[in-house]
Parts: sequence; C-alpha cells; structure tokens
Amino acid sequence: MKQIRKTEAGELPAVLEVYAEARELMRESGNPGQWGDAYPPRELIESDIRAGKSYVCVENGEIAAVFYFAVERDPTYKRIDGEWLNDAAYGVVHRVARRRGAKGVGVFCVDWCFGQCGNIRIDTHRDNAPMRRLLAKLGFAYCGVIRLRDGDERLAFQKIL
Repeated sequence: MKQIRKTEAGELPAVLEVYAEARELMRESGNPGQWGDAYPPRELIESDIRAGKSYVCVENGEIAAVFYFAVERDPTYKRIDGEWLNDAAYGVVHRVARRRGAKGVGVFCVDWCFGQCGNIRIDTHRDNAPMRRLLAKLGFAYCGVIRLRDGDERLAFQKIL
C-alpha cells in the first residue's frame, strides 16, 4: 500500500539516493540535460524538508518516490508563452522522482497533490517523455512554455477541477 507523507530530516540520505536513481532513469530515457549530474542539490532538498514542502511516497516501508508540493505562486509561472487555464490559487509540483522499479508512484503522487488542491500547475523539460506521458494520462492540459531563472525553457501544464 502506498502512502504520502512529509519527508523527515533523517531521510535525507534515502531521498538523495532516489534523486540519483531518477537522474540515471532520465539519462536512459533520452533526457540527460534536465537534471544533469547533480540536480537537485542537497541544499535545496534540505530547504524543502525544513519548509515542509518535500514529500515522500512510501510503499512497503520503503521510500519509492519523492516530490515537492506547495500551494503557492511560483515566480517562474508569472510569464508564459501561452495561457494558463485560470489565475486562481494553485498548487505546484516539482522534482518528482522515483526509485528504479517503483511502479505507479508517479500517478499516485500527482493524484495526491491534485486531491490537496484541485488546481495544479507543473512543468517539465521537453525531453522528459515519461513525465509528459504521465501528465497526459492524468488529464493535464498543455498551456505553453515558461522560462526558469537561468533562461531554460520548460513545458507548462495545468489541471483544474
């Protein structure tokens, strides 16, 4: 049985392992550039945990996935080459990562986020085919292109009740 809960500080080593596995999976699926060799950095994950915005999906007593979730306005979503579905308060989901072999956790995690806030925005790299398939499967609408602080582009999606 899968369960979502906030990440605990002592779980940092396990979370770092999940992100390392996710980077390998990204490279194998043709997306070597989105997270490179070191994203997300340890300091960012520690900050997410302290802020109470890092979550884990636990299955059979093991961390199967990790992600960032918060109901907040993301500054990178302020400008979009396209159009959001609405301008109501929304939740954001970032840094979704799963362990190799974990099945169905992406759907479970993103559905959980949608259950917390029926208006979700998320973005992903153009080369992240697995995430793009997941968002299509879950009924997210493509809204356009946003730019990160460093200028990199991301494809932006939204789902509302």
